[in-house]
Amino acid sequence: MSKNLVIVESPAKARTITKFLGKDFEVKSSFGHIRDLPRKDLNIDIEHDFAPHYEISPDKKKVVSELKKSAKGAEVWLASDEDREGEAIAWHLTQALKLDPLKTKRIVFHEITKPAIEDAVKHPRTVDLNLVDSYQARRVLDRLVGYEISPILWRKIRPGLSAGRVQSVGVRLITEREREILAFKPTGSFKINANFDADGHELPAELSKKLADVAEAKSFLNDVQNAKFNLDTIDKKPSVRNPRAPFTTSTLQQEAAQRLGYSVKQTMTLAQRLYENGHITYMRTDSTTLSALSLQAAEKYIKEEFGAKYYSRRQYKTTTQNAQEAHEAIRPTEFKKTEVSLENPQEDKLYQLIWQRALSSQMAPAQLEKTEVKIAISSRPEIFLAKGEVLLFDGFLKIYGGGKDDMLLPVLTKGQPLKPLQITASEVYSRPPARYSEAALVKKLEELGIGRPSTYASVISTVQTRGYVEKTDVSGSERPSRQLTLQNGTISESTKMETIGEDSNKLMPTHLAEVTTDFLEKYFPGIVDYEFTAHTEDELDSIASGRQVWNKMVGSFYKSFHPSVREAGEASRKEVSQARLIGQDPKTKQPIYARFGRYGPVLQRGETEDEEKPTFAPLPPNTKIETVTLEQALEMLKLPRLLGRTSDGEEIKANIGRFGPYVQVGKHFISIKPLDPRTITESEALKLYDAKLKQDAKRIILTFPSGIRVLQGPFGPYVNEGKKNARISKDIDPKKLTEEESRKLLEAAPAKKRNFRRKSVNK
Repeated sequence: MSKNLVIVESPAKARTITKFLGKDFEVKSSFGHIRDLPRKDLNIDIEHDFAPHYEISPDKKKVVSELKKSAKGAEVWLASDEDREGEAIAWHLTQALKLDPLKTKRIVFHEITKPAIEDAVKHPRTVDLNLVDSYQARRVLDRLVGYEISPILWRKIRPGLSAGRVQSVGVRLITEREREILAFKPTGSFKINANFDADGHELPAELSKKLADVAEAKSFLNDVQNAKFNLDTIDKKPSVRNPRAPFTTSTLQQEAAQRLGYSVKQTMTLAQRLYENGHITYMRTDSTTLSALSLQAAEKYIKEEFGAKYYSRRQYKTTTQNAQEAHEAIRPTEFKKTEVSLENPQEDKLYQLIWQRALSSQMAPAQLEKTEVKIAISSRPEIFLAKGEVLLFDGFLKIYGGGKDDMLLPVLTKGQPLKPLQITASEVYSRPPARYSEAALVKKLEELGIGRPSTYASVISTVQTRGYVEKTDVSGSERPSRQLTLQNGTISESTKMETIGEDSNKLMPTHLAEVTTDFLEKYFPGIVDYEFTAHTEDELDSIASGRQVWNKMVGSFYKSFHPSVREAGEASRKEVSQARLIGQDPKTKQPIYARFGRYGPVLQRGETEDEEKPTFAPLPPNTKIETVTLEQALEMLKLPRLLGRTSDGEEIKANIGRFGPYVQVGKHFISIKPLDPRTITESEALKLYDAKLKQDAKRIILTFPSGIRVLQGPFGPYVNEGKKNARISKDIDPKKLTEEESRKLLEAAPAKKRNFRRKSVNK
C-alpha cells in the first residue's frame, strides 16, 4: 500500500500527475463531485440556518468505497482545482472519507508540470473553509431559487421549466435586446464617397459628414459639379499598437468564438483537456498576470526566435473587480511547444491561440505611421477625408495578427489640385443593436458582474435546453437603397436592393422566454435585476474572504424572496399567458384570444370558464401574439379541416399540432411538412397515408389475436402490447416467437419509470 494518496477530480489529471510523483504516491480520481444535494425535495433546513443536507451521489458510492480503502493507513493529499468548486470537492472528500479538513493536506497548482507538482507538495495547506462557505452559499441560493420558483413556472407557464439567478438574467438580456431590435426605427442618410485622380494615382476619400436626405445629397452634387478640389492639409503621425493581455476565461471564450468559431462550451471542453494533459495553465481564471518564471521563459523564447528588438516585458493588471479563481492568466506551460495535438486539430488550434496571445503580450508594440489628408472644395464648406496607415515595424503582430493590411496613400503635396473621377452619394440607414452571440453574451454578463466566466458555458447550454433561447440564423429582408453618382459632369440616379437584418449563429429568445421574463420581472424583480445579481456575486466574494457569514447572507435574501413566492402562486394563468383579445368570431360570437399555451403560442376561441370547452389552434406561420390579426386567426380556427374519406370510410383530417402540420386518418398521424393543412388536397393526403401504411407494414414481424405484436424498431426487434414494450435479445429469432413467449417477455420487462415533479416548499 502507498504511503501517500493523492486525490484529484479527473482521470486525465490523475494520469498526468502520476508521471511526476514517485512510487510512494498513489493518484486516484474522485470523478468530480462525490456529494451533492439530492435532486428530490429541497434538502435545505430553512428553520436551522439553511443547513444543506448532502448525500453521496448513487453513481459515486463505489468510487467513495474505493477511496476509503486506499486512504486507510495513508497520508491523504487533496489536489482538486484551485477555485471554489475545487475547494468544495476537496471539502466533500474530507466529509465522505471522515478526514479533518483542518489537518488534511491540500495542494494546488496552476499547471500540471513536474516543477509545479513538486512545489505544491513542498507547500501544502489545508482546506479553505471560507471558499467552501462561499460555495455553499451559492449552492443553497441556487437551490432555493430553483426549487421555489420552478414549480410556479410549471403550473403557470409550462412543465419542465427552471429559473436561476444567472440563467434568468441571461434570458432577460437576450429578450430585451430582441425587443429593442423590433422597436428600432431606422433613419436614413447619405454617405458621400469620392475617387480623385492625384497625378495618375487613385485617391479614395469620404465626406466628413453625412447628409440628411436625398434633397441635400442632390444639392451637394449639383454644387460640386464644377467645383475645384485641392489638397488642403497632410497630417502624418506616428502611432503604436500594443498587444493585449493574456487570456482570462472570459476573453478566451470570446476570442475563440471570433477567430475559430467555437462555442463557449466547446472552448471550455478543449481547454480542460489541454490543462489536464499539462499543456496550459488552469483555464478558470479572472487574472491577467503571469508568473515570474513564465515571464523569463517568454523573454528567452522571443529573443532567441525573433531578436531582442521584438521583446518588451509587461505585467498586466487584473481589471475585473474581485477577481477570483486562479492567480495567473491562461498560458502554455512551455513556450517552446508550438503545437500539442496532431490527432485533434481543434484542440491544437485553441492551444496555438493561447500560445500566441500569451507570447505576444511580452512582445514589442507594432509601429505605424498614420496619415490623414483633408481635401477642400471650392464651392462648399465641407471637406473630404482620406486616411492611410503604414506598418513600419510589426512587433507583436508577427505572431498575433488580425490587423488590417497597409492602407497606402500615393505621394501627395499640400495645395495639390485633384480631379474628381467619380463622386457617389449612397443611402445608408442606422442599424439596430446587434443580437447576442454566445461570445457577446459572455462579454455582457462579465461587464455587469453577473455570474462567473467558469459557469457561462453551462448557463448558455441550459437556457437553450429549456427552450428559452435558440441559437439560429436569421434571414434578412430586402430594402431599396438609392444612389446618386456624379461622373463626367453628369448626375445619374439608381436604386439597388440591399439585404438587412441577416444574422448567423445568434441567440434568439423564444416566446417562452418573453412570457417567463415578464412573469419574473413582475413577481421576482430581484432575481432578474442586473444590479441585484451582481451584488450577490460581491457578497459571495465577501464570504470567500471571510468578511461575511454565509447562512446570514442567505437568510437576508430569503426573508425578502419567499413572500414573492406566495404572491406569484396566486397569479392567474390568463394573466401569465399574456392573453390578447383579437376580436369576436362572427359566427359563434365567441371571443378569440392569442395567448401562450402549454406548448407555445396558441389561438383560443371561447372562455375557459364557460361550460363549452374552448377551441384551440396554432398561430399562423411568421406571426406573433402581438401581431396576429382576426382574419388570420379565423383561417387557423377552421382547422381541423375535413379533406374526405378513405375507401374504408375513415375521415381524412388536416391540422397543425405540437410538432407541425399533419394528416390524421383514424389513429394514424402523418406529417405533411412542408405542405400547408389549409391547402393540402385529398389526393395528396391519400398518397402520404398509403406511404405510411407501407412503412408501418415493414415494421410488423408478427401479430397475435390477443393484440400482442412483434415489431422491428430503430434499435432492433421488440414485443409490444398497448403502451408496454419488451426488448428481444440477440439470441432469439423474433420470427419464431410464440404468443406465450412474447407475453412472458412483456411480463419480465421492467416497468417504465415515472417522472416525479418537485414539490413546492411553503414554510
